[in-house]
Amino acid sequence: MRIVTGGISHETSTFAKTPTTVHDFETGMGMFRGDAVIERFRGTNICTGGFIDGAARHGFELVPLLWCFAYPSGLIPRADYDSLKGEFLERLAQAKQSGPVDGVLLDLHGAMVVEGIDDGDGDFIESVRNAVGPECPIVVTFDLHGNHTARRVAAATAIIGFDTYPHVDMAERGREAADLIVRTIRGEIRPVMAFRQMPFFWSAAMQVTAHPPIDEAFRLIHDAERQPGILSITLATGFPWADVPDMGPSVIVVADGDTALAERTANELGDWVWSRRERWFREPPSVREALAAGEREGRYPIMLADMADNTGGGASGDSTEVLRTFLNLNLRDALVLYLVDPEVAQQAHAAGVGGRIAVRLGGKSDPIQGPPVDCEAEVVAVSDGRFTYDGPMYAGLTGDLGTSAWLRIGGVNVVVVSGRMQPLDQAFARSLGIDCSTMKYIAVKSAVHFRSGFERLGGSIHNINARAIHTHDFRQLNYKRRRRPIWPVETD
Repeated sequence: MRIVTGGISHETSTFAKTPTTVHDFETGMGMFRGDAVIERFRGTNICTGGFIDGAARHGFELVPLLWCFAYPSGLIPRADYDSLKGEFLERLAQAKQSGPVDGVLLDLHGAMVVEGIDDGDGDFIESVRNAVGPECPIVVTFDLHGNHTARRVAAATAIIGFDTYPHVDMAERGREAADLIVRTIRGEIRPVMAFRQMPFFWSAAMQVTAHPPIDEAFRLIHDAERQPGILSITLATGFPWADVPDMGPSVIVVADGDTALAERTANELGDWVWSRRERWFREPPSVREALAAGEREGRYPIMLADMADNTGGGASGDSTEVLRTFLNLNLRDALVLYLVDPEVAQQAHAAGVGGRIAVRLGGKSDPIQGPPVDCEAEVVAVSDGRFTYDGPMYAGLTGDLGTSAWLRIGGVNVVVVSGRMQPLDQAFARSLGIDCSTMKYIAVKSAVHFRSGFERLGGSIHNINARAIHTHDFRQLNYKRRRRPIWPVETD
């Protein structure tokens, strides 16, 4: 049994101004070809790592083609996408020439938008389908935040989405996909799919799958998966910063040869989720409101998720409202992770550890990010930005934040970086000598993923809506491509 694998993975913010080029894929999580895919991802917690595990378990040959991942950012230019897709299809053609291709495992995101193509993932799967023919099974793994479409459902044999946020189950979903495609190739099952969309905004703070209220939804999903004839169910919460016609949550049900069962189950689950839409949405507090709530609770550190400037969703990571508030309140033992400002990071390296520098910190990418903070800072430590995640989300993978520094401004500590990555765990802060457990206030440029490495600190966590490009006040976003009313911006 011979199964090819790979993918082009990107979460595209159409509100971000910086385009996502081939270079961004090369310097993001990386671009890997052929056997380098296996070497890079064996034993790691991503879907391709699960595919590799599945190949070992079932004894099939996994033929890696091209795998690439760019960190979330703006629209992908058509020429760059065509170049990547063209290489993948060329490698697929070569694989077919050297032996039969019994199946395809694709590791995608689900919110990729290309210049002139609203559904980048759907276009890619469709292109692969055209290359392998109608009978070859294609099983696709997707992020929880996919904006799913009928186009990709029609092109794929089966779709399997993440069940957790933070995404700690990626390898597990990869193993599930490998199991399913093997059973399909052997003729043990015949996957069919049904798809149901729900037009509402799902607040990031209400998507933490280990906690209420969304944990109840996934218990219902898992109960439904145990029904006879159901192979897999995906609940996707959508990605609202992609202005595309199919933006929003959805349910995808994979059943064994029974389309009516798949459709009935998708509609029942979709009705259940939609009828409870008020449970999935919450207006976030301001920075000061969240700090006040944290002080009343008295559990430290008080953690602020600066989710409107979440670099993990495509924001630029240099908004200044949180930092300015920390300084204006004269907070002590406060920490900001990470503020993207390559210029200041270079200043810090030039000054060296122990130096004092006058900086204009942050606020350089877009006026909506707020003005720069003019201040004097002490350089406490510097780094080339390279580190290894200690998990659990990306355990075993490496990261590169570029030229970076730990600055101290009074009682406020700021990690200034050159690369746009959200803090998934404490590994990089620790590499600079920062002990996060000693901090009383911690602000992170993240929405939820930081919990995988920071929730263990205890304290209280507050998702805030500080001024930044990825506001969670969706009324402020200038949508042009949405083709349907979305609750609660447009009420029932």
